[in-house]
Order: sequence, then structure tokens, then C-alpha cells
Amino acid sequence: MKLSRIMLVFICAALPLMAATERGIVVRAAVMYVAPDSGAEKLVTLERGREMAVLERTRGFVHVFATVEQTFGEDRDISGWIADRGLITSATPKGDLIIYGEAVDSENEASRDHGRKNAAQDAMRLYRRVWEYFPASPLAGESLYRSADIRWQLDKADKSSRPSAKSMDPKDRMPIPDEQMKEVMKKFPGTKWAYLAAFHLLDNKLCGDWQAQSKCPEKEAELYENYVKQYPQSPAVAEALYDAAQRYALLVEIYKTEGQAQKSGGAQQRAVATAQRIASAPSVSADWTARGERLIYMVQNNIPLYGNTVE
Repeated sequence: MKLSRIMLVFICAALPLMAATERGIVVRAAVMYVAPDSGAEKLVTLERGREMAVLERTRGFVHVFATVEQTFGEDRDISGWIADRGLITSATPKGDLIIYGEAVDSENEASRDHGRKNAAQDAMRLYRRVWEYFPASPLAGESLYRSADIRWQLDKADKSSRPSAKSMDPKDRMPIPDEQMKEVMKKFPGTKWAYLAAFHLLDNKLCGDWQAQSKCPEKEAELYENYVKQYPQSPAVAEALYDAAQRYALLVEIYKTEGQAQKSGGAQQRAVATAQRIASAPSVSADWTARGERLIYMVQNNIPLYGNTVE
């Protein structure tokens, strides 16, 4: 159906106004009222990190338009008034620091026992808003990554609770959605955030239950070693080396159970050689260095790391 000339004129006239609309984010739970009065009827409570369009301001209140997520059914658009406190826009001085600070606080809250409900989702939204509203901020790359990381952890926990998570072949289970991690890699290539995002993507290539077979740890050790070759400056190199070394160490016993005892010696050597590289990895922490040394000790002293480990 063709638009009338009057409708086209109306749309063209409205576009500049729509583009110029002030937008903002709340960094505190904000009650929306039907009128600019705290005694007025309450419509909904907007969560931290929720974005909205600013329509007008008056006497300590802001008239806003926002999209509200529904537990059941489609999201709905709603307009109303909120107190003019806690609303951050791109013009707010140090707005990136304020939003980032609230995101960190929400993430810490999510890690506490009996912490605030949906605090992780709040942090995820807030981190992303730093990048969206302040793309030139020194915090933009880290914020986009941390938002993607929270989303990844939530989705990973959901996927791991399903029966398909135990499938030996990763192709037999639904992968963790990777769009946001790939977005980090695209927006901030050659940075530590891109390298860390790439490390997360390996999760979708790992087996579920190894079923005591060697092909899974063999494949996974290769994945981690290839990651180190591709991203030698990544902060995740130490972890990747440990993960590879651990799999070689586990193969020492797995090969024996498969009647391939002649391969155990080679796996033992690769486990030790790979673990020894951890100490020289970039940004290596004491934790990974110590875990690497422990692994070397266990392997060199023929202490089993797979199967019956109690003597």
C-alpha cells in the first residue's frame, strides 16, 4: 500500500525531531508515575540500566518514554513521569564513570548470597550503556566485554542445566549465543577484550561428557594450544596453557584404559612441557603459576589425575 503525500510529509518532518530526542539511562530503580507527583498512581518500576527517551522536564520530574520487559508476552512501551534523579545522559559530566560504577556495584551485588534480584541483568545492561552512550570513553571496550561476559555466563549456566550439556559431541547441543562476544571482537580488535572474548568462544567447541575416551581431551588440548598461537598476548594465555596441560595429564591414564599405554609417555611429556610455559605467559597471576607447578609435580610423580585418584 502506498503512503499518501500528506503522510510522507509528516514522517519527513518528524524524523529530525525523533533523532534529536534526548535519551538517558537510570542508575537507580525508578518508579514511573502517571503525573509529575510522587503521590500519583504508580505505573511501573524501571530497572537500573533501562533506557528511555526524555519528552519534557518540570519541577523535579521528567516525562519519559520507555520499553518495559514483560515476564510473559511481548515487551510494551509506556510513558510516564519519574523523579529527576539518577537519570544519566550523554551530556552528564563523568557519565561514563557513574554508569560504570553502578554496573560494578550491581555485579558485586549479584555475587553476594541473597543479593538483589536480577542484579546481574542490571550490571549487564549498565555496562553496555557505557559503550553505547560514551563510545570514546577509556572504559568503552571493557564495558562492552563485561556486558557480554555476564550474558555469556548466564547463558552458559542455562545450557549446562540441560540434558544435552552432557553430549560428547558439542554439535549435539545448542551453542551458547555468541553474537555479543563477536561484537566485542569486531568493535575492539587487537585489544585484551577481543582476546578474552575469543577465549570464551572455545566453550562452544568443548565436549560435554568425555565418556572416558581420549578423543575429547586430545581435541580440547589442541584447541587451547591453537588459541595461544593465535593470541599470544592475551591475558588468557596462562589459563589456556593450563587447560591444555591438564588435558595432556588426564590422557596419561585414559590412554592406559584404552589399551594405548605406549602413548602415555608422550602425553606426560607434553603435559609437563606445556605447564612449564605458564610461568612466562603475559599477565600471568600467581594462581596460574602455582597451579601449573602443582600439575608438573603430579605428573612427574606419577600421581593419577583421572579415574581412581585415591590410594
